[in-house]
Amino acid sequence: MIRVAISGAGGKLAGPIIEGVASSDDLELTALYNPNRVGQELSGISVTGDGPVIDADVVVETAHPDVVFDNLEMWRNIGAAAVVGTSGFTPYRLELLRSMWGDERPCLVVPNFSIGAVLMMRFAAEAAGHFEAVEIVERHSSTKPDAPSGTSLASAMGVSAAGGSSVEGSEELVPGARGASVEGVRVHSLRLPGLIAAQEVALSNPGEVLSIEHLSTSYESFAAGALLAIRKVGSLDGGVHLGLDTILE
Repeated sequence: MIRVAISGAGGKLAGPIIEGVASSDDLELTALYNPNRVGQELSGISVTGDGPVIDADVVVETAHPDVVFDNLEMWRNIGAAAVVGTSGFTPYRLELLRSMWGDERPCLVVPNFSIGAVLMMRFAAEAAGHFEAVEIVERHSSTKPDAPSGTSLASAMGVSAAGGSSVEGSEELVPGARGASVEGVRVHSLRLPGLIAAQEVALSNPGEVLSIEHLSTSYESFAAGALLAIRKVGSLDGGVHLGLDTILE
């Protein structure tokens, strides 16, 4: 039985993960953490704001990017493995996390828990070396606290590592018109009410465009991948790992 705590309880991402853990025969929900919701009861567990007393084998971190490093330091100190669903891990922030976390236990940063999104990233990386140009368009709710999304950042890094890049040369008449450049790949972030998560990776050669797109229509799409990460993170070597693809068979 894997003992699981979830940080960021009460949030949209945490909800289906809590339900999934609570209904699993091989997982035990031992704690919910959120200093802003202390005393609220979810799945029969009272939310706590006292992180250092949490007893768990794995902590799933879904809190706001502003507090994620402080939280992860707590989970490292209690000796838990971590599964991180919080967005915003740029290459720079990943390096900071690696320096802070160390290599005693595993920490798996998952930009997107959706199996479909993981396959989208994998297919895009496989295709990248065969195309002259690639750009990414990600669309999320206007309430999302950061941009670009963690999924698009990971996608851009994967595409770049596989030899893909965007074509440069157009002059920006308005700063930002060409989007952000992540490892040489242009990322465009749309924020609109009513969306959950959608991303297109557009790859192009003269005369052709390949579009690889994924759309999440419900937060339920993230539950299966999160449960897989919880079950598999303990088998990873100590240190920071990136992406559900690391454990996806």
